[in-house]
Amino acid sequence: MAGLFFEEFEIGRRFTHEIRRTVTDMDNMLFSSLTFNPAALHIDHAYAATTEFGRPLMNSLFTLGLVIGLSVQDTTFGTTVANLGMTETNFPKPVFAGDTIRAETTVVALRPSTSRPGQGIVTFEHIGLNQRDEIVCKTTRAALMLARPA
Repeated sequence: MAGLFFEEFEIGRRFTHEIRRTVTDMDNMLFSSLTFNPAALHIDHAYAATTEFGRPLMNSLFTLGLVIGLSVQDTTFGTTVANLGMTETNFPKPVFAGDTIRAETTVVALRPSTSRPGQGIVTFEHIGLNQRDEIVCKTTRAALMLARPA
């Protein structure tokens, strides 16, 4: 499904995204390396074994990106102008290699752009859940979206 235009969104509309993804240790190593994040909690198995988690945690920014990415096909693919920002982002449960992440999205606000005719701002609440249906990530994201062409 292609992304939706601004007028196609409705406040309260909920999407349960079909695509899921099992995360791997390599995802964590690669993302942490690409973003120059040397935190031992993500990349050092020996160190992580000494923590309360007993194993490396997935990088939270990877988790955030994945949750939003899982939503794109159903909501914003080809119709996003720009991400405007994220607020109220939290990670209530840790994510580990081997977890399977899925996403749900709810439209929480809409408004036409006052400075950019033919575009509007959609505010989404994205929730990421693991295979046990535990919330692992939650964020509110504002996106500038294209309106339907005239």
